[in-house]
Amino acid sequence: MDTWTHRYIDTNGIRMHHVEQGQGLPVVMCHGFPELWYSWRFQIPALAEAGFRAIAPDLRGYGETDKPEAVEEYDMHHLTGDLVGLLDAIGEASAVFVGHDWGGGVVWDMSLMHPERVAAVIALNTPVNSRGPTPPLEAYSRVPGGRFNYILNFQERDKPERQIEADIEGWLRSMMRIAVQQDFLTDEDIRVFADAFRKGGLSGPINYYRNIQRNWETTRHLAGRQVTCPALMICAAGDPVLLPSMTNGMERWVPKLQKHIIEDCGHWTQQEQPEQVNRLMIDFLRGLSKAG
Repeated sequence: MDTWTHRYIDTNGIRMHHVEQGQGLPVVMCHGFPELWYSWRFQIPALAEAGFRAIAPDLRGYGETDKPEAVEEYDMHHLTGDLVGLLDAIGEASAVFVGHDWGGGVVWDMSLMHPERVAAVIALNTPVNSRGPTPPLEAYSRVPGGRFNYILNFQERDKPERQIEADIEGWLRSMMRIAVQQDFLTDEDIRVFADAFRKGGLSGPINYYRNIQRNWETTRHLAGRQVTCPALMICAAGDPVLLPSMTNGMERWVPKLQKHIIEDCGHWTQQEQPEQVNRLMIDFLRGLSKAG
């Protein structure tokens, strides 16, 4: 089996880096915050060996992908547009889109905004973005226990970046503690993430959060729209941020939904429990192949 390959493509006005391995049904894996393509290092070879074309990009603002300066260039229209352009560049009409954390939000919206390009969705931890009547920042401020206060803090310009960049490795280690498997990252893994953020900064990644209100305002046309493709929802029982209970009732918005909960796992699901995630993903993908 060949090892993965690093590639660069032009899409939606930016240069995007992605890692690719294998042939077959394309599976595009979108990372969350604060992560990289590297978060899928266990899934890429497993999917390739199982007969799929595994593709893991650095999303806009991350890693070796371009980092536009304007905050509004990180809204959901740009993020999904990047994925459409990725498919065009690699010669694929559609793909299965996999997303964790922020990547999960992107792939759910990809399935709503560009359904013809999405064969199926696999979401890790992140529930579907069902649009509510309350502006999201107001809703986050009301969540008990202040679970989403960090999102409110990220709305301020420049200050969060300065605070994080003063000790990137220490901040990453603190972030990665929202895990059940506390030893899931090696020191070398931490260095991979830290080096990328030292080089590229945190403004791009944090700008995703600064577009939450804008996304809500500019996607009114998606209200009530269902995700009609097949979908797999993988939850982590020990995730203190994206609780499994947040997926209750998702079937209303995703009629072709399968749901699984992984025990002994926190927020960083595909890195904490890679074997279980790989098995669930491959079983689901093989089911799609048989159905197709």
